[in-house]
Amino acid sequence: MAMSVGTGSPDGEPKAMSEINTTPLVDVMLVLLIIFLITIPVITKTVPVELPKATNIATQTRPENITVAIDEQGRIFWNNGQVRDTQALLEFVKAAAVQVPQPEIHIRGDRNARFEAVGRVIYTIQRGGVVKVGFITEPDRGTR
Repeated sequence: MAMSVGTGSPDGEPKAMSEINTTPLVDVMLVLLIIFLITIPVITKTVPVELPKATNIATQTRPENITVAIDEQGRIFWNNGQVRDTQALLEFVKAAAVQVPQPEIHIRGDRNARFEAVGRVIYTIQRGGVVKVGFITEPDRGTR
């Protein structure tokens, strides 16, 4: 390790160094960084919670269940019959919401349907007052 001593001045006195030696500072910072990297995972704690287990329950089709489908073009179908717009869908939902027991609405959205169309249907069902809404999907067969 080399050390720089100031150069002499013409009158014989050594000149003061005007630069700060940053090597000890860098060494101290690296040691602190290593200490923090080692201790932070030990200090970090998570809240112990019991996470839900994922289960796939087959849908039980009952006569009172209603299926709302959205195709690729965004057309809406209420139990296999096409609905002209969301206002007509709202009327169907309001009529179903007052039934006792209230039916479940199952949404079947086409894979290529726009999220906007599906979101509009969900919002309309929410406005209509139906509480139980589910999505119908294809089971994962492991092929991509």
